[in-house]
Amino acid sequence: MEFIRNLSQLRPRHQGCVATIGNFDGVHLGHQTVLQQLSAKAKDLQLSAVVIIFEPQPQEFFAPNIAPARLTRLREKLMAMHRYGMNRVLCLCFNNQFATLSAQAFIQQVLVKGLQIQHLVVGDDFRFGQEREGDFAALQQAGKEYGFTIESQHTFLLGGERVSSTRVRQALEQGDMNSAYELLGRPYTLCGRIRYGQQLGRTIGFPTANIFLHRQVSPFHGVFAVTLHGVTKKPLAGVANLGTRPTLNDSQLLLEVHLFDFQEDIYGHYVEVEFVRKLRDEQRYSSFDALKQQIEIDAQQARAIFSCDK
Repeated sequence: MEFIRNLSQLRPRHQGCVATIGNFDGVHLGHQTVLQQLSAKAKDLQLSAVVIIFEPQPQEFFAPNIAPARLTRLREKLMAMHRYGMNRVLCLCFNNQFATLSAQAFIQQVLVKGLQIQHLVVGDDFRFGQEREGDFAALQQAGKEYGFTIESQHTFLLGGERVSSTRVRQALEQGDMNSAYELLGRPYTLCGRIRYGQQLGRTIGFPTANIFLHRQVSPFHGVFAVTLHGVTKKPLAGVANLGTRPTLNDSQLLLEVHLFDFQEDIYGHYVEVEFVRKLRDEQRYSSFDALKQQIEIDAQQARAIFSCDK
């Protein structure tokens, strides 16, 4: 899969395609339905399937202080797009200049001149351009004028409600990993590289793999039974804390994973952590000894979960 980092990187070989547009945060079942729809049309027309996304996401640009926590960082999103068979991802820089682009300018610069799209798949409630002036009807009219077809994306319902990034986020906030799994069609995971930390866990018998997530906020916090992928052929079981370590008066978001019965040096590995079951909320303890006692309980509970799953 090819990643195109802005309009300026588009070349003649990128022109002539089928495309869809959106944030695709989480790449949940609803998104996957759109990608499947796009892929089928691309094969039918023998064209490339292109996903158009934005960085930052529009809500993060307009209201950074109240924008919801991302389910997936850009790298994680791209990994998912590749998994679901997309040929290219075009990432548009959402800045002041782009925010003031009119709907007609967006159509002409991005869809027509930039990509020369042949077919577009978007939601019938899709809005775009300055002050969200563009809509599905405007795209239909543009299609007639510039010679591309447009199709509304299929709605994916689960439990009688539309699957959305908001629903996934709510499930994670509630510690309901099973519901998150159902909405995503896969376990929820976070990715990152294992770095050197303060190594305080070693002093209490619980060494941890420290994963800095390169994000200011997380969609959820707490202590979880987890599996870690990317080090050995089989996933490694463990217990993890996702948060800011209030007992240590820390403020940086960190994912700390203690792996069971594993002693190898894995610094530098890029790993994927799968959240299996929530054990409890993150909390402050009166002393380091009290924290150690609680970690021992957490580890026992996580081991029991994995023993039952065998």
